[in-house]
Amino acid sequence: MKRLLVKVTGKVQGVWFRASAQETALRLGVTGYVRNLDDGSVEMLAQGADRAVDAMLDWAHQGPPSAQVSDVLVSDYDGSDLYLDFEVTE
Repeated sequence: MKRLLVKVTGKVQGVWFRASAQETALRLGVTGYVRNLDDGSVEMLAQGADRAVDAMLDWAHQGPPSAQVSDVLVSDYDGSDLYLDFEVTE
């Protein structure tokens, strides 16, 4: 199982990024969460099959139609949390 922590910057709040991420994750079979951060970015934890997480990461580089993604920072997630679904938080 692949587990990535992703920070997306740009115009990514107020553009349905989180709802679109959840919809995409459910379609791909990815679990985890997505949330807004105080600095205007969005954080996403994506976990699942390698191909599915890679597809989710590809989606994050573009986001929904009204988003303007500037950068996507990716790191491996070493936490012990396991998610059974994909949640929109905060």
